Amino acid sequence: MDEGYPSSMDRWFGIPKNIDAATAVASAFYKCKHWCIIGAISSNSELCCPQPFHRLRGNANPSRAILIGGALLLGNAGLLMVDHIHFQYNGFLFGVLLLSIGALMENRPLQAALLFAVLLNLKHIFIYVAPVYMVYLLRFYCLRDFTIGQALVKLIKLGTIVLGVCLLSFGPFYEHIPQVLSRLFPFKRGLTHAYWAPNIWALYNTADKALAVALGRVAKASSTGGLVQTFEHTVLPSISPAVTFALTGLFMVPILLKLWTLKTSQLSSVSLGRCFVRAIVLCGCTSFLFGWHVHEKAILMVLIPLTLLAVGNANDARWTIFLGVLAHYSLFPLLFKPELTLVKISLHVVYTALSVLLLKLLHRGTFFRTMEFLYLAGFPILCTYEHVVHGAIGLRERLPFLPLLLTSVYCAVGVLYFWVSYQVSFLRTNGGEMVTEKKKTK
Repeated sequence: MDEGYPSSMDRWFGIPKNIDAATAVASAFYKCKHWCIIGAISSNSELCCPQPFHRLRGNANPSRAILIGGALLLGNAGLLMVDHIHFQYNGFLFGVLLLSIGALMENRPLQAALLFAVLLNLKHIFIYVAPVYMVYLLRFYCLRDFTIGQALVKLIKLGTIVLGVCLLSFGPFYEHIPQVLSRLFPFKRGLTHAYWAPNIWALYNTADKALAVALGRVAKASSTGGLVQTFEHTVLPSISPAVTFALTGLFMVPILLKLWTLKTSQLSSVSLGRCFVRAIVLCGCTSFLFGWHVHEKAILMVLIPLTLLAVGNANDARWTIFLGVLAHYSLFPLLFKPELTLVKISLHVVYTALSVLLLKLLHRGTFFRTMEFLYLAGFPILCTYEHVVHGAIGLRERLPFLPLLLTSVYCAVGVLYFWVSYQVSFLRTNGGEMVTEKKKTK
């Protein structure tokens, strides 16, 4: 174990001093978490999924919508790649998120707040969507048909739940709070991860690289060296954590204002539920695009809630498939071993094909516009270059990180396109339904 790790934490979790024993404990812990994934999401199919899918299904057959929605969640290719091959426990966490959304759909706001507070303490990355919960609970629980006294009582209830969960979580480590916070928010790790997540900073880094080459400048520290570190941009201004926070907050404001200004007198519970989930999708995507040191797997925080909406609206189904294709491809670098190449490609192709077929059972017509279809058609070309052409033309040794850069940039273009298009539609929401523009489709 790390010598700097607080001994009180070791005692709290029962972590032994011996490194082999500690490894065995960690292995058992992750195996337990691994099986909890199945339990949490399977129970989610019983406890959470039916209610959101039933509420958000639109005119679709309820049994078919629940079955298809559950299949898309349980069989999500990204979760299978990240949790069952790369080995983490995101499925368990998303199970808690869906339970929280389900509680709100059933008009149980305090239970939803409790579940989300637990989720936030399980993994702080879900702070990405915390503003949506704050606005929704304040506007539609505390301030809905209220007197000042009633609103104050409701606010105290919410505060007690959140603070209680945080005290239970952080209380045992009160002596080491500064160290805990430094580990939760590692600002010294740099703007981007070793493999750039497909966001705005991948495009920014690429532009800086291109300008540096064009101007003949040499970087002091390479952003493509495969190391997690801070670095200064060569030509463009370097980005600080404060800049990323400011941009993230700024671009969340229109989403949160739209959610706040929704009129309950003009909205059914179904429409309000759709708006809430769409706000989660957009705020998660905003944080993914503009956040500091974003990991590539964080794209699942956008895709999983979006899947809830796919069963009830053809426009949401279209975006679920579109984002699913590029999000799952952007996770390919996590499975970098050659023997996993066929596995990840097959998993992606099968899940995408099943998603299209299943959602076609609910929504007739075409999904993609011509430009979107052509963009998605570029992924087989990109995959062929990475696994065949790049080595064949002798660039594997000279430019080993070029395929990763191309993957980040190409996927980032798609995520940015999704975010802009989906946000424009959300801001034009009418009764909880997206306004579909009439354009040429393919």
